[in-house]
Amino acid sequence: MNTFLLVIAAILIVGVALLFNRLVSLRNRAASAWSDIDVQLKRRHDLVGSLVEVVKGYAGHERETLNEITEMRARAQGVLKEGSPGEAGKAENSFAHRIGKLFAVVEQYPQLKASENFLSLHHSLVDIEDHLQNARRYYNAVVRDLNTRIQSFPDMLIAGLFRFQEREFFELDSEAEAAVPRFDLEPGS
Repeated sequence: MNTFLLVIAAILIVGVALLFNRLVSLRNRAASAWSDIDVQLKRRHDLVGSLVEVVKGYAGHERETLNEITEMRARAQGVLKEGSPGEAGKAENSFAHRIGKLFAVVEQYPQLKASENFLSLHHSLVDIEDHLQNARRYYNAVVRDLNTRIQSFPDMLIAGLFRFQEREFFELDSEAEAAVPRFDLEPGS
């Protein structure tokens, strides 16, 4: 009888350890995935700051739009540092909308569209947006898996015992807001 109880106890301990380790692994992957998003968003913020400076050189009288973008950039950076993924998503939606306004301004200046510096920055922004989209998808997939485990039996018992918390998704309001504004980069068009 004692051997039987020891075997049952060992099985329970191993089971709890396996469930706990799986939850820890998902929590760590979610944190790592958020870090990847954080890096891409910081790169985007830095690049948009450079884009604004280039546009100022060509379209200095567009101050209102450029100031809006600068303000939204600062707000998005602040939320990224101190907010949740959901709050960061909302701030980034507003920021992405302002980036669209920046490219609307650029459309009015063919010489700016032909600028080598601007073209390089635009290509970098497109690259960052692609990386950001991939990082967002991965993060949301990991968060989905973590949240599903936390809500599923028997993982929910271990999650509750060790105070694992569900994480928020990093969402954009629409796919259109996730897309980088595109325009014809041919000079004189």
